[in-house]
Amino acid sequence: MRKLKRIFLDSIPVLAMIGLIPLVKNDYILTSLFVVIIILAFLIHPRKYDRLAFAVGFFLMTLAEYLFISTGVEIFLRNSLFGLMPLWLPFLWGYGFVSMKHIVQILTRKD
Repeated sequence: MRKLKRIFLDSIPVLAMIGLIPLVKNDYILTSLFVVIIILAFLIHPRKYDRLAFAVGFFLMTLAEYLFISTGVEIFLRNSLFGLMPLWLPFLWGYGFVSMKHIVQILTRKD
């Protein structure tokens, strides 16, 4: 039960970001809110390699999304980044990688 609670708490920033998507229609405002959430999460509970995980998710998944879009596999109605995808999407992917890193650490910890 303790691990489930920890996983939930570590998932709150991602859940908050996903919850904001249908509520905030302006991609620039939404991106700003995502940046604030990410900075707060990094300040509240900093962990080793979080920034690296964020950078890998941010850049790797932006490239992956670009490839998916260019092949017609995906289409976004909100396309404020390069005219292809939402500006906020790389930030969501970036912090999603951080969250996944935390979850793996929780699950592999011997408590």
